[in-house]
Amino acid sequence: MKERGGSRAAVDERYAQWKSLIPVLYDWFANHNLVWPSLSCRWGPQFEQATYKNRQRLYLSEQTDGSVPNTLVIANCEVVKPRVAAAEHISQFNEEARSPFIKKYKTIIHPGEVNRIRELPQNSRIIATHTDSPDVLIWDVESQPNRHAVLGATDSRPDLILRGHEENAEFALAMCPAEPYVLSGGKDKSVVWWSIQDHISGLGDSSKSETSPGASGSKHSKTANEKDSPKVDPRGVFHGHDSTVEDVQFCPSSAHEFCSVGDDACLILWDARTGTSPAVKVEKAHGGDVHCVDWNLHDVNYILTGSADNSVRMWDRRNLGSGGAGSPIHKFEGHKAAVLCVQWSPDKSSVFGSSAEDGFLNVWDHEKVGKKKNPNSPGGLFFQHAGHRDKIVDFHWNSSDPWTIVSVSDDGESTGGGGTLQIWRMSDLIYRPEEEVLSELENFKSHLASCTPRA
Repeated sequence: MKERGGSRAAVDERYAQWKSLIPVLYDWFANHNLVWPSLSCRWGPQFEQATYKNRQRLYLSEQTDGSVPNTLVIANCEVVKPRVAAAEHISQFNEEARSPFIKKYKTIIHPGEVNRIRELPQNSRIIATHTDSPDVLIWDVESQPNRHAVLGATDSRPDLILRGHEENAEFALAMCPAEPYVLSGGKDKSVVWWSIQDHISGLGDSSKSETSPGASGSKHSKTANEKDSPKVDPRGVFHGHDSTVEDVQFCPSSAHEFCSVGDDACLILWDARTGTSPAVKVEKAHGGDVHCVDWNLHDVNYILTGSADNSVRMWDRRNLGSGGAGSPIHKFEGHKAAVLCVQWSPDKSSVFGSSAEDGFLNVWDHEKVGKKKNPNSPGGLFFQHAGHRDKIVDFHWNSSDPWTIVSVSDDGESTGGGGTLQIWRMSDLIYRPEEEVLSELENFKSHLASCTPRA
């Protein structure tokens, strides 16, 4: 117990030091205390733009102890625009309180806990969720009724249920940027691929109703019972992993190519046009289970993986031999515990984030590798978000609002329950080109000199 207390004191000290630096490091920061932990956090559509802030949907969940139902939460978030928030205000927040920038908009009573949320990029009001079951659930969050989460309340009814796994599929989930395709991986060691096209007309997009006459009609004639939700069978089931599949991702430029990682430490690339066997399989991609993978939106040759071996690795698919050969082009060693989430920045092709069980969210630029300014800092690392006290289970870059990130930690181990959601944007002085920043600071210095009252 004493040792745990010591580590807690170290975390408190680290946190206090971080909090004192908020005005210097961040352009904007919001802290939102969660009564129940959320294992996933995703940005939904931006729906209002104003002078100083934009309003946007945010998708979260509540993983409860059973005294109230598990829920999927749709929140409205006010995202303050760059260079608007006053430095002294963003560091004045109560850690135990909810943020005034985040308001619950709708509650969906979810059948089981929500392990993962992913939105359809072409229509982000459509989301997929994973729970502790073999099914993937599809929700049109705008048309779902708002529910009151009380003990004994019936589950909300998903708009679609995707069937195809033989065993539970809990975490690996992705939606395709180009087509209404969904990917999932599970304990059955398989990767399953669906198209929700046949039912999209029942999911709020009336312009596509001609693709599926009758789908919307049949949907509304059902009773409010989950087993009456329309079911979709897979387009393909892909076998090649030897253990649980932990994460999947579509290739941003092709709806038929995707990748997966798993507890067998493999990275597999698939091409649905050539069959259900691996197109490329990298054995021993890491020295431990591989938890997460992401494919670069701007340069589709680059893929990131994060692992229980505490590292992030970057791969170039052009030099992944089909015989399982292939080594990463970079290894990023900056975390002190298992990496849980990796994601490329939507704004700059060489930048990505990684979050881990050590409570840090690291932001890297692979173009900075080898150009070290600080010999003590890992190559490529240029920002470390240290605002969480416990493992960061998910984060999401905001594609509508450059350099803005939402991150969520499960604080059960450090505080005995709940979670912390943070929305933050690092100061642009940190990532802009050095010459540009120095010139701006020089101008500011001369401006200050000109304002100084003469004796």
